[in-house]
Amino acid sequence: MVDATHTSYPAGDRSYFAILKKDIHHKAQAAGFNAAKLAEIDIVIAELTSNLHKYAVDGEILVGTGRDRYGDYMEIITIDNGPGMADPAKMLQDGFTTGTSMGHGLGSIKRLSDRFDLYSLKGWGTILLSRIYKETPAKKPSSAGVFEIKPLVVAKTGETVSGDGTYYTAIGKTVKMLVADGLGHGPDANFAVNEAAKNFKTCLYQSPVEILRYLHQSIRKTRGMVATVVTFDLENKSLQIAGIGNIASKFLHLGGDVKNHISYNGIVGHNIPNTMNSQQYNFADYSLLILCSDGIKSRVDFSKYQGIGKYDCMVLAAAIYKDFCRRTDDTSVVVVKLK
Repeated sequence: MVDATHTSYPAGDRSYFAILKKDIHHKAQAAGFNAAKLAEIDIVIAELTSNLHKYAVDGEILVGTGRDRYGDYMEIITIDNGPGMADPAKMLQDGFTTGTSMGHGLGSIKRLSDRFDLYSLKGWGTILLSRIYKETPAKKPSSAGVFEIKPLVVAKTGETVSGDGTYYTAIGKTVKMLVADGLGHGPDANFAVNEAAKNFKTCLYQSPVEILRYLHQSIRKTRGMVATVVTFDLENKSLQIAGIGNIASKFLHLGGDVKNHISYNGIVGHNIPNTMNSQQYNFADYSLLILCSDGIKSRVDFSKYQGIGKYDCMVLAAAIYKDFCRRTDDTSVVVVKLK
């Protein structure tokens, strides 16, 4: 089922922590983590909530499961609008603390995480990523020099399912990706996106425009959606892209130029243009492709995220979510590292 990739937990109220910890434990258990890994996840959550209580402003925890080339994992992301850290590396040293504790918290989280990232800016806040795999990888997970897709999809508060969704598949050196937003939110929007994903899986077309036309016919009985389709040619280091509706697509050199890809007007499943063309781009020209649903504000300023290109793609997705999420709709941020 195509649905939210992450669950959001507000972490501003200490009285909620016991429920939060229990719910995350049950999610990990349902995902098949063994007793030893569950214990590690419990410790990580305990340390993270303790840190958020002591130091954070408007703390939030995002928890999701996924799979990459290293295997199945659970990732825990904390976001806050606190004072930030002038020297994040120093904060990771055991024994260093700005409070009255022993200062072992962040060091413990790092040791228990298979992938760990800490991104902080003074006066902006902090994002921490802890990723724990079901089976500890033989090699330390790294995203250096690797094509990578990281989706962050969060359902609207109060909804049990997300009307936003993303799905991608790889055959040989070709990767096809769909990012979609069903009209409105809730079960009907979720159904439209899942019908599209089901047909996307079986679609034999390679052109994004032809795929969108195919999906348009396939979901006519649903409420419809807006969508962008991207096909990546990993051998020739190029991609084709086409979109209908307000999925924002931006090509980015961190610290440099941003190029917006313009989608066509219309609603997939209801009305689409008769004439459309896919646009082609080369990986060499851009570092990242970022796609956002309208749950993210349209004017995203990437210049503030100094040095974030050195971190896991999910850290950038979380930063965009932190600063630009409207919180009145389902939210999608998909970050694709091209080189």
